[in-house]
Amino acid sequence: MTPAHQFVIEADGGSRGNPGPAGYGAVVIDPVTGETLAEAAEYIGVATNNVAEYKGLIAGLRAAKALVPDAPDGGGVRVHVRMDSKLVVEQMSGRWKIKHPDMKPLAAEAARILPASAVTYEWIPRERNKHADRLANEAMDAGKRGRQWEPSASTAALNRPAAAAAATPQTGWGAPDLGVPATFVLLRHGETALTPEKRFSGSGGTDPELSATGREQAAHAAEAFAARGTVQEIVSSPLRRCRETAGAVAARLGLEVRIEDGLRETDFGAWEGLTFGEVKERYGADLDAWLASAKAAPTGGGESFAEVARRVAAARDRLVTRYAGRTVLVVTHVTPIKTLVRLALGAPPESLFRMELSAASVSTVAYYADGNASVRLLNDTSHLR
Repeated sequence: MTPAHQFVIEADGGSRGNPGPAGYGAVVIDPVTGETLAEAAEYIGVATNNVAEYKGLIAGLRAAKALVPDAPDGGGVRVHVRMDSKLVVEQMSGRWKIKHPDMKPLAAEAARILPASAVTYEWIPRERNKHADRLANEAMDAGKRGRQWEPSASTAALNRPAAAAAATPQTGWGAPDLGVPATFVLLRHGETALTPEKRFSGSGGTDPELSATGREQAAHAAEAFAARGTVQEIVSSPLRRCRETAGAVAARLGLEVRIEDGLRETDFGAWEGLTFGEVKERYGADLDAWLASAKAAPTGGGESFAEVARRVAAARDRLVTRYAGRTVLVVTHVTPIKTLVRLALGAPPESLFRMELSAASVSTVAYYADGNASVRLLNDTSHLR
């Protein structure tokens, strides 16, 4: 059985007068990464709130279906719709009868886009539907000026989760035509024999293979990415545990794996293969210095976090340039992933010790053309359950 392409749709509509000048907005989202896959908005002239809300639903369903062009009848697409319109949610769920003559043809049109079994509905409060609401208001604002909504003028990205500037906060978020971001879906490699024992495992000599559990985790990740259907490229650290994890996903998606040396794990020097307790017992002073400063390196010629950050940032810049506007699965390690998140947030080096990152977990960062970044997800392991 072919896995379904899974999407979340958030849709809204509004009317300034009810009836009055009206517009709708809809956004299609990857349910795991939080990545925005498509947006739609339109000024529809004079209409009621309910008509505009139905129009937003229809636009969102069509946008989701269009993301899977090889399934013209909607087969293999699964959609979860979230709206703050109780009327639309209850009517489309079949719990309320559709009595108003203006609603019946719109509900029928929405129902024809995808099979009924492929769509579920959820009511959410207005404050959780800000992205679609902003799009609807932008459409109404454009109509007031005698124009139609254009994506290049949208500021709806302001309402996307965890927006953070990488360099100069908020510069460019409202600027026109930032384009589609380069989206890094960051996958930590699966478990090795060293992972459950919490031993230092970097790039300074230890290069373990995946354990049986790690291979199972990689297979689960591969199935999850195949179901979402959004990954366009795969890049991996050169270390074996990452290449094996990336290879499992690549085989499932029919993609090639490119190696990026800058994504390798920290060289932990003499600490490689040791537990935290063993390092503290043997190299206590060095460990204290390492915990206190990003410039301190592990014993025996290891890399400091400052050195790793420079290497990872350079790799990030190469990949953002190479994959502008594309969604890239980046298979790497704890420190590179935490570093990418830290740099995106503009957080201090000590934040590395305040993030949890499980084996085979997924995190996501989007990079925009103006240099800003948006952290969309951190340490998601839902695909492993």
